[in-house]
Amino acid sequence: MSRKALFFDIDGTLLSEITGQVPESTTRAFEQARKAGHLLFVNTGRTWACLGKIKNLVKPDGWLCGCGTYVQAEGRDLYYRSMPEEQRRKVCRALETANVDGILEGMDGCYVNNHDSRFEQGRKIRTSMADIMKTGDWNQLSETIEKFCFLADEASDFDGLLKEIQPEFQVIDRGRGFYECVPAGHSKATAIDQVLEAYGLSLEDAYVFGDSTNDLPMFEHVPNAVLMGKHDKELEPYASFVTKTVEEDGIWYAMEQLGLL
Repeated sequence: MSRKALFFDIDGTLLSEITGQVPESTTRAFEQARKAGHLLFVNTGRTWACLGKIKNLVKPDGWLCGCGTYVQAEGRDLYYRSMPEEQRRKVCRALETANVDGILEGMDGCYVNNHDSRFEQGRKIRTSMADIMKTGDWNQLSETIEKFCFLADEASDFDGLLKEIQPEFQVIDRGRGFYECVPAGHSKATAIDQVLEAYGLSLEDAYVFGDSTNDLPMFEHVPNAVLMGKHDKELEPYASFVTKTVEEDGIWYAMEQLGLL
């Protein structure tokens, strides 16, 4: 088989959401695919600061972070986009006015404003990301920000917030009142195009692996789309192959069946 470029989501695809680990079979699949001459990339909604332990659990050829806002291949930066200061300030004002729990995501950390979260999920996020989560006055924030997310409930002005941030941002519904916001013109699909252009490969040479709604752009874009056994239904119409779950060695199974090893 000629050289292919493989793109993997993290949570629910590479990383088990049950054990918090990458199966040994997935690590072995990465090694064998690389020996076969293929390129492997992690393609995630997480910004660089949010990658956490996955950096030590898999060894890809590059990292595509923040839904296409940062693209790195073999240690070389191919693309980076952060919010201009004026846009960042506008977003912060809109989040505060809408009475949501906003989290700004950047290259060096994540940032919440000076108040406790009334959302259980918001408190859990702060605890689980305590090593990179920084609390402070957003008006004093000087760090770069690539994207943001927010939690909303019946007390939030959801429609008012959308009016303020669209069409500058695509708002992805992740379920349970949690929303991921990505700068317009950026997605996991645009990140893939950056890599394919850099290596002189076509869309037919690309394979994507995912399970959740923020994988939808790359599933719509790439003809070879591998859907994990546990997944969001929105991806089903675009899947070319449905594999097993992470815990059932789904990555290994798909790559073996598709002749990528």
